[in-house]
Amino acid sequence: MTGKQLAEALHSGHLVLGTAMVSRLDQWWPSVLASLGMDMVFLDAEHTPNDRQTLSTLCQLYQAKGVVPVVRIPIPDPYHATMVLDGGAKGVIGPYIETAEQVRQLAGAVKFKPLKGQKLSDFLAKKAHLGAELHDYLKKTNEDNVLIVNIESIPALEQLDEILSVDGLDAVLVGPHDLTCSLGIPEQYDHPRFLETIEMIIRKARAKQIGVGIHVWEEVGFDKEIEWAKMGANLVIHSNDVSIFTHAMKNHLNRFEAAVGTDRQKARVEGVNI
Repeated sequence: MTGKQLAEALHSGHLVLGTAMVSRLDQWWPSVLASLGMDMVFLDAEHTPNDRQTLSTLCQLYQAKGVVPVVRIPIPDPYHATMVLDGGAKGVIGPYIETAEQVRQLAGAVKFKPLKGQKLSDFLAKKAHLGAELHDYLKKTNEDNVLIVNIESIPALEQLDEILSVDGLDAVLVGPHDLTCSLGIPEQYDHPRFLETIEMIIRKARAKQIGVGIHVWEEVGFDKEIEWAKMGANLVIHSNDVSIFTHAMKNHLNRFEAAVGTDRQKARVEGVNI
């Protein structure tokens, strides 16, 4: 899949599958994700210590396997967006977006790269035109670039209609943990207020033909992932590599211990090595 195909799928409502990867510079993971049919990979630079070199190498490895690399930048800043695109990312996720203007600035960086400065500012503010030749050049140059923004707070919900109306936005991605905290119901993923908010985001995004997804992991509940997909959420970011490995290994060890009668958990509590 290319970035252009990813953007088209998000807008059309086709299902896009991906996962978040925490592991760094492992040559095997891109092949694994490709074999699983993943459309994209979510690489994080907001909550992980990934530097530009690491991200660039990862982006190129995943891109070579046909898995679209999308990077969440540390802050919603257009210069950070252009840096990860220069490194090989095909998509940018803007974290903790709260205003339409933040999205507009990111759209300028992602969809009109390498244009910067006053010329870009005037164009984004609708104070000037680019001219047909330059506009066509920029459109062609950036047709593989994807823009996704995180919706994670009450201010973002209050500006959601304006955010969804920004030209160049391909999808919104809900961060459940931060959103529940902003709503005053931390980690209460079954709370009616949280569920009603998710339904509202999905409904409004799809009405604007903007892709919409929720990053779901075990604590949120994978049953909700299915439920929300049936409601119209078409961007599925399914857990992350470390979380999946941890939970799978824990389940396997628990089954093993139950079968052979070894109580490793009790031994650990008592300080006994087995």
